[in-house]
Amino acid sequence: MAKVLLKGNEAMAMAAVKGGCDAFFGYPITPQNEIPEYLSKHMAQNGKVFVQAESEVAAINLVYGAAGAGARAMTSSSSPGIALKQEGITYMAGAELPAVIVNVMRGGPGLGGIQPAQSDYNQITRGGGNGDYFVIAYAPETLQETVNIIKEAFDIADQYRNPVMIGVDGIIGQMMEPVDLDIPVQKRPLPPKDWATTGKNGRKTKNIINSLYLDPGDLERHVHHLMEKYETIKQNEQRYELVNVEGADIVIVAYGSMSRICRSSMEILAEKGVKVGLIRPISIWPYPVKAFENLPSSVKRILCCELSAGQMIDDVRLAIHDRLPVDFFGRTGGMLPEPEEIVSKILKIKETL
Repeated sequence: MAKVLLKGNEAMAMAAVKGGCDAFFGYPITPQNEIPEYLSKHMAQNGKVFVQAESEVAAINLVYGAAGAGARAMTSSSSPGIALKQEGITYMAGAELPAVIVNVMRGGPGLGGIQPAQSDYNQITRGGGNGDYFVIAYAPETLQETVNIIKEAFDIADQYRNPVMIGVDGIIGQMMEPVDLDIPVQKRPLPPKDWATTGKNGRKTKNIINSLYLDPGDLERHVHHLMEKYETIKQNEQRYELVNVEGADIVIVAYGSMSRICRSSMEILAEKGVKVGLIRPISIWPYPVKAFENLPSSVKRILCCELSAGQMIDDVRLAIHDRLPVDFFGRTGGMLPEPEEIVSKILKIKETL
């Protein structure tokens, strides 16, 4: 298929269909409304299920039920809506149910505004609900990368029996870019879903899906099992991009739309003879610590850039084990920086080297 010009939310919805989504459950919230709007028509046309639930809480529990029956289930929302879904997400992580969740982030806290932000980073990467758990999380930079990750996410969720979240901001949801929906993505060998609640199917007993363990010993063993799975994910699923890191004096760390702005800043700085590199996390959980392991000796400072008040900076400091000073640049509340603002910040840092 040739590239077609698509709006971000519609491209994500099309990617879900391409990725084999069996059932979508959602509730409207800006700025992701075009995802359920598109799927409300096209899921039925493809013999799949679409339900607009009465609330975000209902939507995530419908995802729980469909995933428990073995279906490839998905939901999408935006920041306050994702917050409402967190109880269901922790239930799914505890019950080891696969699903794909898209968060088109907006400013907060509270209802905040409808402009783009990255201030759900902690919510996404720390497990927004109760208990010891993580969701596998990605933060793509372009619509093409977003489409590819969503298509692959259903396999990743099934492979690890874990929710997968794609965190994009309102820019990616609302902008238009050319996208090829048929670019092949990695296919993974998946075991049969013999745990699903599909009747006995020749077994003596029926499957039961649950996240409740009243015996503390049983619960501790289950949590240890989850932690072992998360360690495997950390080893296998770190994704990142390195740009012009070799020979750089300063390295920016940025993801999603902020990394696009930083690329423009880097072009301006290159014309001024300032050597700046970029580490772009693609997976934000597991965080790509491997990207920081072999930084060249030329690097003297790290600049963490975010559309938030500084939520990723702790992960950056942990990744470099405080070997280098870490500075921060951010805009929040839905405000977007001009590339020249980041240039100015880097030039000030450069004066201190």
